[in-house]
Amino acid sequence: MAKQPDLPGAFEQLVMLAVAGLGDGAYGMTVRRAIEERTGRGISLGAVYATLDRLEAKGHTTSVAAPGSEARGGRAKRFFRLTAPGVRALNEGIQAMDRMREGVAGIPRPAGAGI
Repeated sequence: MAKQPDLPGAFEQLVMLAVAGLGDGAYGMTVRRAIEERTGRGISLGAVYATLDRLEAKGHTTSVAAPGSEARGGRAKRFFRLTAPGVRALNEGIQAMDRMREGVAGIPRPAGAGI
């Protein structure tokens, strides 16, 4: 039996979309802020970092540490980006959700959504 793809969950998808949208500026706080601004949902920074760590362990993201600054009390930042397998997993997860919505009354698909 062929191995099934590891589809990212809903929160993982939000984090991955935020990382993709932020480009080179994606670190924990900016990811949190982007999700909160777009969803109107308050989330903990701990949940964001736990998810980023999990995504990195799965190979969906990679991170690079930047040196600490005086403004941050010497604490370093970890900047994240999606990997090619991460982009594939994100797209597969979004497509799976779209397929699940097909034919469900009251749950429209976005205009132009094609599979």
